[in-house]
Amino acid sequence: MRTLVMTAPGGAESSSVVEAAEPTPGPGELTIDVAYAGLNFVDVMARRGDAGYATWPHRPGLEVSGTVRALGPGVTGFTVGDRVAAVPKGAGMSEVALSRAELTVPVPDGIPLAEAAATPLGLATSLLLLTDAGRFTPGDTVLVHSASGGIGNAIARLVPLLGGGRLIGTVGRPEKIAEAESAGYSPALVRDTGLTEAVHAATDGRGVDLILDPLGTTALNLDLDLAAPGGRVALFGNATGAPVEALPPVGRLLRGNLTVTGFSHRGLAATAPTRVAAATSRILGFLAEGKLAMPVTEVAGLAGIPAAHDLLAAGRGTGKYVARIGG
Repeated sequence: MRTLVMTAPGGAESSSVVEAAEPTPGPGELTIDVAYAGLNFVDVMARRGDAGYATWPHRPGLEVSGTVRALGPGVTGFTVGDRVAAVPKGAGMSEVALSRAELTVPVPDGIPLAEAAATPLGLATSLLLLTDAGRFTPGDTVLVHSASGGIGNAIARLVPLLGGGRLIGTVGRPEKIAEAESAGYSPALVRDTGLTEAVHAATDGRGVDLILDPLGTTALNLDLDLAAPGGRVALFGNATGAPVEALPPVGRLLRGNLTVTGFSHRGLAATAPTRVAAATSRILGFLAEGKLAMPVTEVAGLAGIPAAHDLLAAGRGTGKYVARIGG
């Protein structure tokens, strides 16, 4: 089978499509003929060599859709040919992927597999950030950093389904403002020296109930300045690649009744896979009922993935990318 391999930290020059042995499912596992693989910023973090994200050579890909190819011992509830979405055991950017059955969910009829490929990591992360990590309640004001990206786009689509609230977005460069505003952020603001004043003006000085931050700790002091009394800050990922700093003194949290929490899809998949699967199934339900639409940009095959990763690495990607792998 063909698979994408990253051979060393770097850019597109470090990625190539090679032949590899097809995986064989063990107990509790199954294999999938991959139709689409989702692209995520975690792929970029691995490719650039961020600590803990890759060993070399590295085979990326943490969300796929397709059809069940083979079942391992003890797997029930699936048959060969079923349409599924899954969090594979890495190496999802391959013609055949290996997944734990507990991280594999059926895709209802009528949902295109291209959209289904955006659910196990991208959309499930967005839902879990809002509900589990962020304790979202209807009417909350939510601020999302990197609002024009795939997670930001998904959060903007999910908040109305969870009861509605105010959405404020930040972006890294002015040309991203229109994309974030079209997704539903009002206002969308560039992260610059005037951001604190702009957010306080937009919220009549009250601040923000929930802040979703993929920037490591580089914006954490800003987040705490923006938080309303009782506000929550959920940190997920470290898109900047900067060293992670110590958390603020507890006194600052106590004075504002503030909460800072961390979220890791990878950690949750390893320790509580049923929560990831349940979130994925809930998202697929929204899609099947017509309550949610998730436009995706298709990348042409495995060979097109490195260039798309370059866009994400440069902060020039918009929305959600999926690569078409099979039929």
